[in-house]
Amino acid sequence: MRKDQRSMKEESKKMQSPCLEEVSQGCLHGCCPSPFLNQHEPQTKASKPRNSSAACRRDFASKTTSSIFPNTQFTNHESLPSMQDSFTEFTKAYPQYSDTYRVDQIRSREYYHLSFSDHTCLDYLGIGLFSYSQLQKQECPKYRIASSSFPVPPESPPPVLDIPFFGVSYKPGNLKTQLLHGGVASEFESVIRKRIMSFLNVSENDYSMVFTANKTSAFKLVAESYPFQSNRKLLTVYDYESEAIEAMSNSSEKNGAKVMSAEFSWPRLRLQSSKLRNMLVSKEKKKKKKKRRGLFVFPLHSRMTGARYPYLWMSIAEENGWHVLIDSCALGPKDMDSFGLSLFRPDFLICSFYKVFGENPSGFACLFAKKSTIPVLETSSTSGIIGLIPPQKLFRAVTESPGTDTEVENLASQSGRIEKGKTTYEIQHAEIVEKLKGIEMSEVSESDKSIEMECRGLDEVDSLGLVTISSRARCLINWLVSALLKLQHPNTNGTPLVRIYGPKVKFDRGPAIAFNVFDWKGEKIEPVLVQKLADRSNISLSYGFLHHIWFADKYQEEKEKVIERRNNEADGNKGKDKSGMGIAVVTAALGFLANFQDIYKLWAFIAQFLDADFVEKERWRSTKMKFEP
Repeated sequence: MRKDQRSMKEESKKMQSPCLEEVSQGCLHGCCPSPFLNQHEPQTKASKPRNSSAACRRDFASKTTSSIFPNTQFTNHESLPSMQDSFTEFTKAYPQYSDTYRVDQIRSREYYHLSFSDHTCLDYLGIGLFSYSQLQKQECPKYRIASSSFPVPPESPPPVLDIPFFGVSYKPGNLKTQLLHGGVASEFESVIRKRIMSFLNVSENDYSMVFTANKTSAFKLVAESYPFQSNRKLLTVYDYESEAIEAMSNSSEKNGAKVMSAEFSWPRLRLQSSKLRNMLVSKEKKKKKKKRRGLFVFPLHSRMTGARYPYLWMSIAEENGWHVLIDSCALGPKDMDSFGLSLFRPDFLICSFYKVFGENPSGFACLFAKKSTIPVLETSSTSGIIGLIPPQKLFRAVTESPGTDTEVENLASQSGRIEKGKTTYEIQHAEIVEKLKGIEMSEVSESDKSIEMECRGLDEVDSLGLVTISSRARCLINWLVSALLKLQHPNTNGTPLVRIYGPKVKFDRGPAIAFNVFDWKGEKIEPVLVQKLADRSNISLSYGFLHHIWFADKYQEEKEKVIERRNNEADGNKGKDKSGMGIAVVTAALGFLANFQDIYKLWAFIAQFLDADFVEKERWRSTKMKFEP
């Protein structure tokens, strides 16, 4: 079977679009991670009067539509313009993109592994803590960066110390106690906590914070501790199926909550404002003003469709007696700067962090609780709160005797590789867990004055700022949306290859997109198949399930064609979400390091589905793989 898979991969490379080949060959030696890096240097130009924000928003969509392949439809993947020509037109449409050249310099200096692997990462959510170059062995001078003004990555990947930046150990106890009094914590953990709170502009005077194993753990912790017996409602605003929200809903219902969800209107999936307002606004404002109605969970924007929601909903909820939980896991790395915690202080805030973009997606989530809200929580036995183990302790645990057999729960992402000279020692996950059984949390908390952890990923984002990061993402995501909509099957009906769900070209859309690919007969190609084929082309995508979609009467006929039942009914969640009806979709998310090469590569990959033979052959292969032993 492995031979078959290898031959299939080789054959797929032969069938690859010339445009995809151009992208993959654009930088063979890693000396120029972006083929257009030099073109991003700002040019000396005469100052122009700045347009007002309102004028920019009005003109943006029309300018994009008129500039990106105007009056053109592509019906053959081989007819796409080259990456270089497309980039030239891209910079003409978005001249402000050249002002974001520092992102390319950071990518070249700190994340050069993306060029060595020719990997396009469009499946990362959250915020990166560290850079890839921090894995580099500092004692190897021949691998050091040549120039600080415009660094050039090494000609080959340097040896790295791939021991984790940190480990985790689960903490016993309940959420309320941990938030009120804290617990045993290492100096390392305190340093990371302070750095994150500073990065997010969260005041230690107003909020307490705990680390959790992941986003799902954070939401479940709140659900298990929130007093749903008296504040009986849970209201969420998600246009997609979320494991974290599903876990929260299940726990809340067990505690007596009535679970409600906002709805989104077909076909543009806009938030049903009138229905949400009716669910939020109390009909007994004056009589029971002090009584809390429940918990309002608000994500600020959709991590799948990129739709942004007005912050006004948070104020409406608070004014009507709701506790407010803000889910910022899908926000851009500096979007919290525009949120304004000084103006609105939610009762709870959840965000997530991963280790290294394009290398190590493991990490943790952070749960913040407003100190004035903590007394409302109930004491309950919960799990999911973690402590951070410094790398020095991890390394010592691997190389020294295990000591006592004090149990430490399973650790996240501890497998690694130590390379030194010509000798390589593989350390398996189970072995490290066994070694770490000798570490108690009291031992981890011993003061270590030498602990210094540089969160270079956060530092880089801080140096770029909100304006640079959001401007770059706006240019890239809107070009991608516009380019995908230009792909059309070569038949008389003009069947579009791609359908995009949610906002299309829009100034203030988020850097995420949900879409599906259709064959020439108008039949949807399974998102799982698209994701697998993308992975074979070294493009990492995700897939998900849109739900809570409301269809007006005039769209009932269309509803029968587009709506489907999710496939994972075996998990015991039958009956939820109106019998699990929705739309399975492919999703892509652009991180702050994304460049034009990434989105062009995705566009060229999707364009291959214009070839009917390519689609039928891949469907046949997929079916064959399912039934092979």
